[in-house]
Amino acid sequence: MPVVSTQAAQLPELVLAPGAPFGLYIHVPFCATRCGYCDFNTYTPAELGGATPAGWLAALRTELTLASARLGTAPAVSTVFVGGGTPSLLGAAGLAAVLDAIREHFTLAPDAEVTTEANPESTSPAFFDGLRAAGYTRVSLGMQSTAAHVLATLDRVHSPGRPLEAAQEARRAGFEHVNIDLIYGTPGENDDDLMRSADAAIEAGVDHVSAYALIVEDGTALARKVRRRELPAPDDDVLARRYELLDRRLAAAGLDWYEVSNWSRPGGQCRHNVGYWNGGQWWGAGPGAHGYVGTTRWWNVKHPNAYASALDKGELPVADFENLDAATVHVEDVMLRMRLRNGLPTALLDDDERARADRAVRDGLVRAADDALVLTDRGRLLADAVVRDLLT
Repeated sequence: MPVVSTQAAQLPELVLAPGAPFGLYIHVPFCATRCGYCDFNTYTPAELGGATPAGWLAALRTELTLASARLGTAPAVSTVFVGGGTPSLLGAAGLAAVLDAIREHFTLAPDAEVTTEANPESTSPAFFDGLRAAGYTRVSLGMQSTAAHVLATLDRVHSPGRPLEAAQEARRAGFEHVNIDLIYGTPGENDDDLMRSADAAIEAGVDHVSAYALIVEDGTALARKVRRRELPAPDDDVLARRYELLDRRLAAAGLDWYEVSNWSRPGGQCRHNVGYWNGGQWWGAGPGAHGYVGTTRWWNVKHPNAYASALDKGELPVADFENLDAATVHVEDVMLRMRLRNGLPTALLDDDERARADRAVRDGLVRAADDALVLTDRGRLLADAVVRDLLT
């Protein structure tokens, strides 16, 4: 099991694993409103306590300065992912400033993938032109659904058609890589609602779709509505059927799965996320961001004011960290790599796990391919159970 520190803000020595890809994750904590299903580390204006985007950017610059010094000679950054929250609230100029701050302290690889998430309502043709000029190569748009009643249940504020317009604007600005996020299984959604959403994403010409089953997270407005029986909880059988419908529709359009919840056209995979799943390393900067270098994982303090306060003192804004032992690294390798289309290398398994893998093959949940175990279509529906059975 991981050894958890009892001293906050005191990271141990970080030793970059040789050869592993290295990325940067930047967390933007600002949102105009809070979606009912969201439990991310985000803050609406009323919750910020005076924190501002300008103050956040100044603190981010300081964290990147300290990060660069702490890592020493870091490898070239192969991927950058700006997430949130709603990064597009910073505008193209604000996101360009983020990338300038990164370039000041780190070297970007010549072919670096640079992604930002965006809420369609805070984008425009000029916004996408500005992103391309700044050096962003990929944009991920939150659509969730094209059905107005589904968006209302999720407390999404954009109009049903705006994400598709935004995707087309991004492509006209020169973005080859555009992702649309979908959520399926929302109370009140039917199969046709999901299929229309999938068709709209396909028609918008995106080269990547991420689709997630709705999860009712504790502490959210959605969870309170489910607890009060104002809305039904998502049904597992319905979620499985929707996943199968979505997979078939996307595959027919040339978007093939490469991770259980992600589909892309050839060359459209999100390299930053592939780095996570393949055991890569990254520095997570921003309030509540998580980082992972060598065998050390850490997470920053959550509120933007606490984040800025630590950095004002010249301290890394670390809330806590854990050093992962070999057993934990192994569990996470199995859990993450099993979700990928290229599968889990059998060389990572011990004899007992290989015996359990043989049973999973007989049960039709995985197949052996090129010295790896790959989830079958049925196995993808039961991915968590497959991993659990392999490990225990």
